Amino acid sequence: MLETRIKLIAGQLGVALSQVEAVRALLEDGATIPFIARYRKEKTGSLDEVKLAEIRDGLARLEALETRREAILKSLEEQGVLTEELKNAVYGAATLTELEDVYLPYRPKRRTRATIAREKGLEPLAELIMAQEIADPCTEALAFINPEKGVETAGEALAGARDIIAEWMTEDAIVRQIVRRLFFQEGLMESRVARGKEEAGSKYRNYFEWQEPAKRAPSHRVLAMLRGENEGLLKVSIRPDEAKALALIKRRFVKNASPAAEEVATALEDGYARLLAPSIETDIRRQLKERADDEALRVFARNLRDTLMAPPLGQRPVVGIDPGYRTGCKVVALDPQGRLLESAVIFVDQSEARTREAASMVLGMVKRHSAQAVAIGNGTASRETEDFMRSLELPSGTGIVTVNESGASVYSASAVAREEFPDQDITVRGAVSIGRRLQDPLAELVKIDPKAIGVGQYQHDVDQARLRDKLDETVVSCVNQVGVKVNSASPQLLAYVSGLGPALAHSIIGYRSENGPFRNRAELKKVPRLGPKAFEMAAGFLRIEDGENPLDASAVHPESYHLVDRMARDLGCRISDLMHRQELREQIRLENYVSAEHGLPTLEDIIAELARPGRDPRRQFDTVVFDKNIRSLSDLKPGMRLTGIVTNVTNFGAFVDIGVHQDGLVHISEMADKFVKNPADILSVNQKVAVTVVSVDTQRRRIGLSMKTDAAPEG
Repeated sequence: MLETRIKLIAGQLGVALSQVEAVRALLEDGATIPFIARYRKEKTGSLDEVKLAEIRDGLARLEALETRREAILKSLEEQGVLTEELKNAVYGAATLTELEDVYLPYRPKRRTRATIAREKGLEPLAELIMAQEIADPCTEALAFINPEKGVETAGEALAGARDIIAEWMTEDAIVRQIVRRLFFQEGLMESRVARGKEEAGSKYRNYFEWQEPAKRAPSHRVLAMLRGENEGLLKVSIRPDEAKALALIKRRFVKNASPAAEEVATALEDGYARLLAPSIETDIRRQLKERADDEALRVFARNLRDTLMAPPLGQRPVVGIDPGYRTGCKVVALDPQGRLLESAVIFVDQSEARTREAASMVLGMVKRHSAQAVAIGNGTASRETEDFMRSLELPSGTGIVTVNESGASVYSASAVAREEFPDQDITVRGAVSIGRRLQDPLAELVKIDPKAIGVGQYQHDVDQARLRDKLDETVVSCVNQVGVKVNSASPQLLAYVSGLGPALAHSIIGYRSENGPFRNRAELKKVPRLGPKAFEMAAGFLRIEDGENPLDASAVHPESYHLVDRMARDLGCRISDLMHRQELREQIRLENYVSAEHGLPTLEDIIAELARPGRDPRRQFDTVVFDKNIRSLSDLKPGMRLTGIVTNVTNFGAFVDIGVHQDGLVHISEMADKFVKNPADILSVNQKVAVTVVSVDTQRRRIGLSMKTDAAPEG
């Protein structure tokens, strides 16, 4: 069975059997996706993380299918109904849906109308009618009148027989397959406002009278309509043409034009309306929901990756400000490692005296700690605080940067924040988080539940377990792509390193506290409970700067150190010389170092690392300065050309922060002068863009934006 699964996945994903088998073996041995992608390229044929995850998920899906198949076979055997034909049907089912269709007639079920009819002894009558060979069903039904069992008339007997036939039809695997295909190919997804909910459901106004082919409904509309239905504001249905569905069903069951055939047709019509159509609609809804979830999860993961991989300012002293009106702005000074040095509260707009006092306090803090940048959260009063900061005579070169503060309040009230700053209130913790996000977004955001970072729409509508797994996997990928400085990393950051997790992360922190900074990677083996497998998985992603071995600051895995030693010996130089002198690296003939364990892909990675040890894959830091005259929706006018920063990318467009505390939407049709198939092809979260205001709806707080060169206002 394993061989069959491997063949299926290889065929579905367009990869070699050997690649699937290699990935399966590595995963079974405890290897992580980042480790396999980075350090086992020879075994997998250099498959990337996306393809590796697809293979892993495919294997898990087929394993679940096999588990269910075995459970069904056991149930059928216990019921004494397992024939060779049924066994072949069970083994022939390629999907969970097909498998459940085969099992449906034998699945234990609640008491139905057909069950009651069988209890009344009417199944033989149903069989006679279904054969469609009797002349008069009413005459045959007379023999089944039994007042003791509740069958008073021939009409009641026929009705019970039709109930049984209706259930047979509903449980027929071929009919279900045919009708399911029709639902998916030709079903219309319709949405109507629930009676009396016009006002309460105004946010769903677009879906009050909506209809479109189900198979073409985009994920965001599917999720929006289903959410509206869950809230009791919309009525949603998915149905194909009923006459066409019945024609397909009758073609399978109706054999002639006899009175018995008419009874069968009547039973089929009732069974379709009462049983089959609702059942298949449930299946199609589930499929559409899963498809919509898949797409939404891809969008969430992509936006989260862009947010986590945002350019860091780096290890420089900064001042962080959490803006506020009534309670003031919370200001903190952080050292290059993000440690809290000082905090204060300032009021920038309550009186001249307080404004002067605020200016004195901030300038003093910036100068005392040689802050190279000021990070201002983008929440309430952020524009006023930014204007205040720009009015000050800050030291030359001190940047002022607006930082997305989504999730900062979640962090400030978390156990992590309480552990870091037990003596500080949540407002100070929030300001610290804002400042640290400027220094290193990835290192700070890993302390927050990914769902709280605010990078997706409909995140409460998708499967929450799948969302958590997808977002966690994205965080793991980003952390390992960048690498982690083991001597300064937080336990939250270390926990995402390949092969570690929270327990080993705290063990590393504990060892570091007792013994001082790690001097080399080999010393990691002394950490309690960090065994050989965890070391193998993690070592290449952990960086030790200024350690005993210069390779410890790079992504070269310790298992490959001997190769670099050999290269240096062959050239008569030191490893540090290889890292600093390009002419030496150019003399290396990689083919001389190829072995069964180390092929050209690994050797090429090693040379790239020697050229830029521990290189950060993130973009260079850039800033966005909002128009100082634009502060709220009321300041916006169609036709205005503004600078903004992308906060979210969806399949239908992108949301852009233009500094008015309400993101505007650039619809996909307004993204470029040419056709755009996928917004993610041209935009990413944290990207700086130039936009034109097309429309402003102050009542609904909606802003329409365009990136076209000749964008024109609406109306």
